[in-house]
Amino acid sequence: MSLEEIKKATKLIKDSSKTMVLTGAGISTESGIPDFRSPGTGLWENIDPMEALSTSVLYNNTEKFYKEGFNMLLNMTDAEPNRAHYALAEMERLGYIKGVITQNIDNLHYKAGSKYILEVHGNTREGSCIKCGTIVDLNILINKVNNKEIPPKCDKCGGILRPDVVFFGDMLPDDFNIALQEVETSDLLIVIGSSLMVSPVNYIPQVAKKLIIINMEPTIMDSLAETTIHDKAGKVLETIIEELEKE
Repeated sequence: MSLEEIKKATKLIKDSSKTMVLTGAGISTESGIPDFRSPGTGLWENIDPMEALSTSVLYNNTEKFYKEGFNMLLNMTDAEPNRAHYALAEMERLGYIKGVITQNIDNLHYKAGSKYILEVHGNTREGSCIKCGTIVDLNILINKVNNKEIPPKCDKCGGILRPDVVFFGDMLPDDFNIALQEVETSDLLIVIGSSLMVSPVNYIPQVAKKLIIINMEPTIMDSLAETTIHDKAGKVLETIIEELEKE
């Protein structure tokens, strides 16, 4: 991270009348949640996501899902936000960004105090009934599963309850289309902690007028960005806030 990169990013943010942020798994690694693809530590190194987190397993092999995939989701629920999550909440409070679009399901932007969050892959706070649509706290699913109620059933209609996470085989939620509209009407998109390999979310940066990428490793879209910063997100964002607040 160089001062020149920080100053360039700061100017882009100051000159923008509307800025959105897109975050991926890399922003949460400092909270102890491994990303998906990093060699040696990525979640998908030893687990096939099509097996663990797919609608096929959820509906057709329910016991397997609640033994493997569900526990993977629960491993994220105790994590706490890191300095990058808090920095983005502060940038929103100060008016430098409008909100956050996140690929993450770990709730950390929510916990950090961000107000406008578009969760394009769902969340691990809630579940819902596939029959009547009732939304419940995820703890209700956890309690039912712990009491050997598999699959967990809706108390209102008896339908199956499921986590509100976008699994392989699911349609993306409305948040995805809203996110596209927000970026299309923005001057600037800041991408943080994403390899930009996951489709269709990696289409979002392609509609941005201007782009800043903050990621530990180079991405396939670095050439599209006005500036790229390869360093830890928390350190970068805190430094940017310091520069923004100097004047």
